[in-house]
Formats: sequence, C-alpha cells, structure tokens
Amino acid sequence: MMPIYGDDPDPPPPVYLLRNTLRKIRRFHKAGSLRQQIVILLGWLFLLYALFRAHQYLFPEPSPFLVCETPTHERSHHITLPNVPNKETLSRTWKTLQAVYDAHPPQPLELTLKSFKSLADFPDLEDIKNHTYISTEDAQASRNSHVQVTKKLLPYPDGLFSGQGIVMLAGGRYTGFATTGLGMLREVGSKLPVEIWVKDHQEENEEWCKELANEGIACRRLSDYMDTKLLEHGYQLKISSIFFSSFEQILFLDADNVPVRNPDGIFKSEAFTNTGVILWPDYWTHTGAPVLPYVVGLSDAASELLRSDQTAESGQLMWDKKRHWKALCLATYYNYYGPQHYYTLISQGWAGWGDKDTFTIALRSLRQDFYMVPHELVTLFVNGSNSGIGMLQADPTKPAGYEPMFLHSNIIKWSIRGFFCSGCADDEKDPVALSAWENAESPINPHLKEHRRIFSMEHMESMKIDPEPLIWKSFEHVACRSVWQRPGLCSRTREHMEQTFGYEFYGGGVSPIAGGGGDQICRRIG
Repeated sequence: MMPIYGDDPDPPPPVYLLRNTLRKIRRFHKAGSLRQQIVILLGWLFLLYALFRAHQYLFPEPSPFLVCETPTHERSHHITLPNVPNKETLSRTWKTLQAVYDAHPPQPLELTLKSFKSLADFPDLEDIKNHTYISTEDAQASRNSHVQVTKKLLPYPDGLFSGQGIVMLAGGRYTGFATTGLGMLREVGSKLPVEIWVKDHQEENEEWCKELANEGIACRRLSDYMDTKLLEHGYQLKISSIFFSSFEQILFLDADNVPVRNPDGIFKSEAFTNTGVILWPDYWTHTGAPVLPYVVGLSDAASELLRSDQTAESGQLMWDKKRHWKALCLATYYNYYGPQHYYTLISQGWAGWGDKDTFTIALRSLRQDFYMVPHELVTLFVNGSNSGIGMLQADPTKPAGYEPMFLHSNIIKWSIRGFFCSGCADDEKDPVALSAWENAESPINPHLKEHRRIFSMEHMESMKIDPEPLIWKSFEHVACRSVWQRPGLCSRTREHMEQTFGYEFYGGGVSPIAGGGGDQICRRIG
C-alpha cells in the first residue's frame, strides 16, 4: 500500500511532488483532442479565477482609494493613567474649607428666583436693576460674610496636585455624551491623561471604566472625597470635579463638548502661561443684580460695574490651580451656595443660570488676571435647516483670527445611543429616550434615515475642518466594541458610515456584533 504523506516518516520532497504533478498534466493534455484541450484550458482559467476570488474574500486588499488605520482607541493604550491624589489630605482640605463656608453664609439664604418677561430678548437696564430685591441689611451681611471667607481661604497645598490633564464630568444621561467627547479627544490626537468624574458609585459604570483605563482615562467618584448629599444641583458638580482632580493644570470639558482639533497645545499657549486661566465667551453680557459688585467687594455700593462685561460659557475652561487656588476656592464658595443664592444673584434667572460665571466673579473679586478668548462663538445649524446644534468655540492659541477648536453641542447632543439605538428607552441599566432615528420629529431624523451629513459641508469647508467622520468613528467604537455594543446599533452605525462617508471595515475576521466587517477601519477618499 502506498503511504499517506502525512503519515510517512520520509515523505517525498516538495520539488518531486510538483515535478510529478506537472508531468501528469502534460500527458493528460497531449492525450486529448483540440476541443478537449480548450475545455481543459477554460477549466483551469475558471479554477484560477475562483482561487483569486477566494483569496480576496479571505485576505481582502483595501482599494488604493481607501485610507486604512487601526482604531484610534487601540493606538492610545500607551497613555499613562493620572495619579490618584491623597484622599485623606484632600478630604481634610475640603472639610476645612467647608467649615469656613458654613460659618459665613450669604443673606438671604434663599433668594427668590423670578422669570423675566422674555428669554428671547435681552433684558433692558431697568429690568436688570429692579428684578431681584435684596434689603440693605442682607446685602451688608452678605458682604461681611464674603470678606471673612476671602480672609480664611487656605493657601495652596503643595505636593497634593501635579501635572496637566483633562477633566470631564459624566453620570446619568451625560455618560452617553461623554463617550463621544472622550472618543473625539483621542481621534483628534490628544495624548493627555483624562479624569472622568461621576457623583457616586451609583453613577459609575465599572465595565466602562475598565475600558477607559486602557486609554489613559481614569474614573473618579466625588463621593470618595466629600459628602455629595450637599450637592443638590448638577451645576455644583463641575467645580467639585476641578477642585478634587489630581491635576495641577486642567482643561475642563463638559460631557457634551466635542473637540474638533487637538487641544493639547493650549497648555503651552501664551494666553495660558501668562495668566493661568482661559475662559470662553457666551452670547451676552452680564445680567447680574446691581448689588453683586458690592457683595463681592468690587464697589462700595450697588453698581452697574459688571453690566458691560462679557459672560463666560463654561463648556470648556483652563485653570492653573497653583496660580489661582484662592480664586478656585472662592468660586467653590459661590457654588456651595449657588442654587439657593449666588446663581440667582449673578444671572437673576435669565439665560445661563448656573455655575458658569462664578469663575469670572471669583477672579474679578480677587483681582486676578485671566484670558477671555476674544473671538465670538459661532452657532452651528443642522444641515439644510435653521435648527441649532451647538456652539463652536475658538482656538485660543490663534489670537489673530478665528479657528474653531471645541463644539459644545448643547442643543443636539452627540451620542450614538441617542442617535441610533432602537428600544433603548426600555433598557433598565442605561435607558435612553426615543432615539433620533426612531423619532420623526427630530431635526436630524431625515439625515440618519437618508444617510446624509448633519453638518453642512460648505460650512465645514469655510472653517477648514471636517469633524463629522471622526465623530462617527468614535460612535462605531461605542456601538460595536464597547460595553454598550448592540448588534442592531452597530449595523446601523456602520451602514451610515459606509453610505455617508465611504467607510469600509476590513480584517480581523467577521465581527459577531455587526454581522460582518472587521477591526480595521478604512475610509474612501477622492
């Protein structure tokens, strides 16, 4: 019996096998007629074509018109996680400050929040002057408390904070927005470590935190450092996350803030190195009560001193803790009593009620310098409509002319689950209201259904940016490769990416989530 080569201890060498096979093929060809030889030749051509197609299927070669790369989340694994601050020292620092705040409250402790006639029209001077009543006695008491607080603010705690990094606040529905903002940070090339803060353990997704750790992003809980029952309003969480962050120099970003350019260079900018604080403008000037400058020590009587000042839009802010520690502690005092008193005193309930101008007032009160970006923000609209989508803020490293850097998507939030997740309203673990893909009333519903861009390409070209394809790359990671992955969500996301932006997915075998495609992301160009 002839041995089977796989079992033969000394199988014939490959050269012998090839030579023997070719000899048999030649004899077979010579034995047949011309017609038989043509049929055999066609058979060989068909076999070669079948082998070629099989090779393409098993080992696909991207088109020369495609640009391919490994997902950004895999390329950011080398970024070092931020250090954990000394919890005992930091908590003790906070309790000392809290005791100062408790001992010196403003008066009255509960200011009445009244509505203006219209939030569409900026209030006139008489409306601003007469909107909020505070007695002379209460104003004097608040001023005295403010003086005592500023005298007792703690010196900067050397050695407690270090380095530079990005701070973001998540939790609840804002976690979905944060997945986009964090993804875009890495997509635009940021190499900075990040801390993502939540209020407490209930708002923390431990599986997501494990994923984030691979990308230099650490999860932190405010409840590890303070009694979060004291924080009755979400606006108070922002300054708390800045206060407790391990970084000495911070870029804070709201969860719904999508960077459209790499922000890492801001830390080396002249604006930041000269002042230690960068703030971005909002649409309007101050609507604070006239008694505000008196209370915070900017004037000796009620005054219109702040009336022409530009208000801040705090979807992004830069802060050097070491240089502006006392201003940060004073702004924390304003937020400590924010919902009851200071938020109303500062804005009187017109648009922007909240924490955003507590930063500028604290800096002004302590006569500390800061840099307000000189460029007006740009409102973006949904492509082909007059529906606003967010505020585009300027790059502070380019003072000579407006160049966009941050999209604070405060009108339509960029979240793949909010865009495309079907049935997520019934998700017990992470419910999401009716998605834009399901909701025919959503301004972006036709764009998702018809696979059209949400941003106007003409508008993007005029500003020399095109963030939308990168946003969808971040979306694809969440939909197909993260703790939120779902088969339907992933397939809809990839279909939109393919038909709208020319994306294709290669390599790594067949994705069990999408039902096709793979790990390598390519995008058609030209």
